[in-house]
Amino acid sequence: MNTESGIFNVAVITVCLDPDTAERIVQQVERMPWLVAASNFEAYISAARRPYIGPQLKAAQGCIAIVDFDHNPEEAVETTKYLQQLFPGKITVIALAKSREPELLLLAMRGGCTEFLHKPLKLDAFSEVLRRLERQWTATSAKPVAIGSILSFFGAKGGVGTTTLAVHLAMYLVQCHGKRTLLIDNHAELGHVSVYLGLDGSRFHFNEVVRNVSRLDSELLQGFVAKHPSGLDVLSSPDVCGNFSVLDPEAVSKTLEFLRTEYDFVILDCDTAVDENALSIIDISTRVYLVATPEIGAIRDLSRYVDNLMQIDYTTEKMHVVINRFSSRYAVSVEQIEKAIRLPIAIRLPNSYTELVRSVNLGEPVPAKTKSDFAAQCVKWANSLVGTQAPAAQSGTQKKGSFVAMWM
Repeated sequence: MNTESGIFNVAVITVCLDPDTAERIVQQVERMPWLVAASNFEAYISAARRPYIGPQLKAAQGCIAIVDFDHNPEEAVETTKYLQQLFPGKITVIALAKSREPELLLLAMRGGCTEFLHKPLKLDAFSEVLRRLERQWTATSAKPVAIGSILSFFGAKGGVGTTTLAVHLAMYLVQCHGKRTLLIDNHAELGHVSVYLGLDGSRFHFNEVVRNVSRLDSELLQGFVAKHPSGLDVLSSPDVCGNFSVLDPEAVSKTLEFLRTEYDFVILDCDTAVDENALSIIDISTRVYLVATPEIGAIRDLSRYVDNLMQIDYTTEKMHVVINRFSSRYAVSVEQIEKAIRLPIAIRLPNSYTELVRSVNLGEPVPAKTKSDFAAQCVKWANSLVGTQAPAAQSGTQKKGSFVAMWM
């Protein structure tokens, strides 16, 4: 809202429209309960053909742009992308065209347009778009935005069970606490999250969401996520080899900022490499779990991993060391591990290799309510994140010799 008048400020931009259509559009917008500033550009615009954008337009809280796609569709897409850069996160771009070809519609949508109207412009269709925007902007301005937690998992090396832990923790947050949870497979290719959950991961990729961050909203997001029967939402990685692209770290950050407003918990199963993508995730994460197993190779790699993060000036406050497959027999001791990495161990999980291999082969995570030391400790982990105690059935005295977890 405008802090002085209490009226929502809206910028209206028309590009390559005939004067009569442009005037009708502005008049229709002015019928809404908004303070309107309008500008018409007779030619397509871009970073190379930058027009003057007045301060009233730049200061608007929302922006509506109508771009003609008939004259030159490629330049119309270029215009759309430029406008999204000028008004990040607050612009709706509407494509206007006489053609009804599916290829043109697809080009406009991929370019960043969220609405498509046909010529001659029908004011009732345009008014429906305006009413949807009014409801969206009213809901956004009236309701405080809840901020969820981002939990990122990084393995010290491959094969330490990082994906297994991310999958089970996400599942138990849903099953035991009813939390809105999104599990993201942030591997460049051939991640295993969907395999572990028995889902088809060929359609729903995290990198597609990142590439569409400029037009991302709740409705579009639901077209990307895969739904597990438990209620867990999933974004997979590409399940083909050699067909991945490097993600823009800034786009990854913006995507996660949006996702944390949609979910109570966003959990990322990440590659081991500490690249720019990983650093952007670490920056925005609420907690970073560094996973290793109690054997010399993994502990050596974990120590180097921690050293690397320290050199980049990351504090240890958000770093939580997880030792998976811990056993008092034939393992490096807790004291030796903590001395090597110069950090306390936050969480220890028991060696349940046979049980978890069976779970992966079936595509069914270990149920929370089962006689399993692994499941019991993962449930405690989930409980600690939501600030509750373990259920009575799982909080009784443990058997002699059974595993006991450590929690920060």
